[in-house]
Amino acid sequence: MRTTPEPVTRLIEEFSKLPGIGPKTASRLTFYLLRAPKEQALDLAKALKELKERTTFCSICFNITEEDPCPICRDEGRDHSLICVVEDPLDVMAIERTGKYRGVYHVLHGVLSPVDGIGPEDLKIPELMARLRANPVREVILATNPNLEGEATAMYLYRQIAPLGVKVTRLARGLPIGGDLEYADEMTLIRALEGRSEM
Repeated sequence: MRTTPEPVTRLIEEFSKLPGIGPKTASRLTFYLLRAPKEQALDLAKALKELKERTTFCSICFNITEEDPCPICRDEGRDHSLICVVEDPLDVMAIERTGKYRGVYHVLHGVLSPVDGIGPEDLKIPELMARLRANPVREVILATNPNLEGEATAMYLYRQIAPLGVKVTRLARGLPIGGDLEYADEMTLIRALEGRSEM
């Protein structure tokens, strides 16, 4: 005999499909919405519907946007000869929050992962290469994450881009502000030493 109503079970199952949401969190979210005012649940449903209906990917950089091309690619005040390659749209948001970067972006939508069957054709790498061949670009900044897949993706991209005569750089790596040397791993310390700058 079913003790939980089917709509509740279905919402728990749907929440559980989201990254980082386990069955317990999915249950808590579902029962929160069940107790919440009807307007709050309907606002969430409306936001989800609008997300899928009004959001698309920029045809140039593949960042999320409501208009194509996106506001960053349309901005003539930005340096279009400087492209920062990132893994996903969240990385664009993080870099934009600094207020210091005035170039444009290219979003890969993932990283190379042979174990998971993700190759160059599964990412926006062919589109990046076409973009580099079609437009004058002086520098590409590889801003993939400093993990195994991110490093492998950066190395692959470097090998593809370097023959085009475009300068390829990598984000500096090192110690986080507020971190203690004694807790840093060897690779972080090595990168901090190699990436040191004059004071």
